[in-house]
Amino acid sequence: MSKILRYSIISILLLFLVLIRAFEDQLFYDPYLTFFENDYLYVDSPRREVAKLVFFTSLRFLMNTICSLGIIFMVFKDKNILRFSSLIYAVAYVLMLIPFLYFVINPKQEDYYLFFNIRRFLIQPILLILLLPAFYYYRLNR
Repeated sequence: MSKILRYSIISILLLFLVLIRAFEDQLFYDPYLTFFENDYLYVDSPRREVAKLVFFTSLRFLMNTICSLGIIFMVFKDKNILRFSSLIYAVAYVLMLIPFLYFVINPKQEDYYLFFNIRRFLIQPILLILLLPAFYYYRLNR
């Protein structure tokens, strides 16, 4: 695969990540988008439909994961790194969804900040930002 094609695919996948973020209001049900934009530490949790929220949060995580795994594969061209990244994403999803569900079902004002950060890991491609330099460093030392 030529470098131009590879860089084009990476750029398109990055664009998809940007578009997911840019159109989050239209694509996903998430009452916490506006809640966390405001002074959330001093107001009550918004009304929400738990099943719908979990579905759309999971969908967004899946969309970000597919784009992120594509980027990781295009950058490193290594199936072992791709498999390991997939495992990390799967474990992270399970480990973050459990507290996410707890905070959605049992909202407490003193837990909002922790909930905000767990939710951030689920809806934004933060794992990509962590994995790219980690695998790059791994490659340098191998």
